[in-house]
Amino acid sequence: MAQPNPYILASDNPTALLTLLRSNPSIASNQDEHGYSLLHAAASYNHIDLLRALVQEFNVDVNLLDEDGETCLFVSETIEIAKCLVEELGIDFNRKNDEGLTALETIEADGSFPEVAVYLRLAMGLSAAAPDQAADALNPAPPLPPNVKVNLGTVSEQEANAGTDEVDPEFKRRIDELASREDFQSEATQNQLRQLVMDALRGTNADTQDRDVRRRME
Repeated sequence: MAQPNPYILASDNPTALLTLLRSNPSIASNQDEHGYSLLHAAASYNHIDLLRALVQEFNVDVNLLDEDGETCLFVSETIEIAKCLVEELGIDFNRKNDEGLTALETIEADGSFPEVAVYLRLAMGLSAAAPDQAADALNPAPPLPPNVKVNLGTVSEQEANAGTDEVDPEFKRRIDELASREDFQSEATQNQLRQLVMDALRGTNADTQDRDVRRRME
């Protein structure tokens, strides 16, 4: 019987993949023609136990690079995965890809996972807000014309969550609120932001959600 495709197992059946790896550990470090590895798949699909096993049990280099010079940190979509890679598995978060960008810079440019970007900023000892956010705080928008009013009434839960399926809207709102404050760089506000991220870490949902496969597997 033909061996199942390990990359497909990494996306939707990590338990079966671990069984396969224990019978054939030599494939743990394999990469496809694009350099895509089981590490990248485990990080991307939020399979944290598989991620740990690949590095700690099967000795896969956590800094394994794909064809773009990117480690699996570049495809991390949750704080839990990023935290595991940085604090447990010792990934090099300063490594740059072929375009000269770090994982943080790539994730910030994409804009899809702001909570991961905030975590990486704190882990790297940087300000929790990106430079453009800090600039926005120093250059607030001009006041509205006298004949324009803004209704700050209650917003329904449905309205608040519209278009925010991937990112917790409350978490993003609180990050944006802190980033827009004039005293954003003060120690007190930075401490509030760190506490917010720590709260998010404690409350992160580890359940895996279906995601589109980034690379087409044959």
